[in-house]
Amino acid sequence: MESQQPDPELLTTLVTMKMPFGKYKDTLLCNLPVSYLEWFHREGWPKGKLGMLLATIYEIKINGLEKLLDPLKRS
Repeated sequence: MESQQPDPELLTTLVTMKMPFGKYKDTLLCNLPVSYLEWFHREGWPKGKLGMLLATIYEIKINGLEKLLDPLKRS
């Protein structure tokens, strides 16, 4: 069984891409509050890549894995 490693490109996107709309427009995805991500989790993720990225940062945050992003924030 292969161990799954985080996709470095995906993680880099989470620390560089900004939310394109809504209350937190222009906030880096990695800096979105959990409460906002929980709302999407309840109401439904946006379609496409943005939805996948938001769902990913949600999982990272609720599982206490934000430290994974720290080295990428500095680069």
